[in-house]
Amino acid sequence: MTDVDHLYDDFPHLQFDRPSDGVLRITLDGPGLNAVDADVHRELADVWLAVARDPDTRVALLRGAGRAFSAGGSFELLDGMIEDFAVRTRVLREARDLVFNVIDCSKPIVSAMHGPAVGAGLVAGLLADVSVAARTARIIDGHTRLGVAAGDHAAVCWPLLCGMAKAKYYLLTCDTLSGEEAERIGLVSICVDDDQVQARALAVAEQLAAGSPSAIRWTKHALNNWYRDHSSIFDASWGLEFYGFGGPDAAEGLASHREKRAPEFRGPTSE
Repeated sequence: MTDVDHLYDDFPHLQFDRPSDGVLRITLDGPGLNAVDADVHRELADVWLAVARDPDTRVALLRGAGRAFSAGGSFELLDGMIEDFAVRTRVLREARDLVFNVIDCSKPIVSAMHGPAVGAGLVAGLLADVSVAARTARIIDGHTRLGVAAGDHAAVCWPLLCGMAKAKYYLLTCDTLSGEEAERIGLVSICVDDDQVQARALAVAEQLAAGSPSAIRWTKHALNNWYRDHSSIFDASWGLEFYGFGGPDAAEGLASHREKRAPEFRGPTSE
């Protein structure tokens, strides 16, 4: 790191290094296949503000350590959201900030996804300006399996990336996409063999870092107006997701994950 290390003092649960000139690499590295707990959720939402202010960074590269990109929210985080209105309200704000801070970050973002890619990590991974997926990556939007609406990024992002038919299928069923299938339907930018994902993502980041900063940033800003223009769709899905965390299906969904069994949803069916 450089003399701007202080920019990242508020993010002790993320790892940072600079593998190339102008490239800041952010690594998710934690227990449970880099599951996102309350601290990581907060930091992953806010770190993009620091990236935008960092004079030594032209491109940010997000990856996961070990065998996964990120396995989604930790059981403890989900417990808090289900049981505590104050926690649910805080995480709701952070979820919104994560989406818009990635979209509004002035620097281009590259993601390198391998293994499980779920939850808040997947939000940043798919909203990244260039997403690189390992061929056997396991991309899952698991909201409906948990008993809540597919909020976060999904409703605003997936239909634009892969079309409404595919978005509905995968968001309603929670079926797993391999990196290869995700590239085929347009959900990710690039798919490579598993042992090449980190090198290819870094190569893309280096290519962007060597380009015209203003031209690349302004192109990103203009293209991301597609997301900004559909922000009301995001607000609806995000609100409905967190409303659901206060209901019985979310509690059953989390219990079924813990107990490794199929859920038995009994929520109201007349709304």
